[in-house]
Amino acid sequence: MSDGQRDIRIVAADDHSLLREALCTLLDLQDGLSVVAQAGDGPTAVCLAREHQPDIVLLDVEMPGPGPLQTVRELSAQAPRSRIIVLTMHNDARLIEALLDAGAAAYLHKEVDQEVLVSAIRSSTAGARLTFLPRSASGPVQHPLTVREQELMSLVAAGLSNRQIGNRLGIVEGTVKRHLRNIFDKLGAGSRLDAVNKLRALERF
Repeated sequence: MSDGQRDIRIVAADDHSLLREALCTLLDLQDGLSVVAQAGDGPTAVCLAREHQPDIVLLDVEMPGPGPLQTVRELSAQAPRSRIIVLTMHNDARLIEALLDAGAAAYLHKEVDQEVLVSAIRSSTAGARLTFLPRSASGPVQHPLTVREQELMSLVAAGLSNRQIGNRLGIVEGTVKRHLRNIFDKLGAGSRLDAVNKLRALERF
């Protein structure tokens, strides 16, 4: 745990016990993350979320129980402050939209690497709503940043100052700072460099 900061508490739900345990081991090794409970089905995940009130629920789509939509709705009702991250092998755009509408904060394909998952957990805890699929997946992919914010971040990554970015984009420096605050909030970043690194991690798949 970081000095003066509480760990991000996680409930992990997946009916494949070996995969779930490996995931939990991976997460527990990350600074600032702590898995507080594991579940092998939807109803157990809801019960554990109600008991522990975690910051994050990692939820596999294909598990025994009432189905992912109902499970997400019940999690949202029983643990309203928990952020739900759906992990899946499916790229169904309609399912993604339905799960996000039901209360999920993020939808991650299981092919994403460790760095992307950890970054998504931290970003979701900070309030971001994210969808990350392989580049080959069909259907729309939601980027955490708007087109304008992505353009601004490309200039940040190039090392331009706020004034230089403003001149390049034709906006005042105060607007650049406002955009950066919004970007930091979406990515859960504490600095320009942190935001650049987290955005690169989220896009690296």
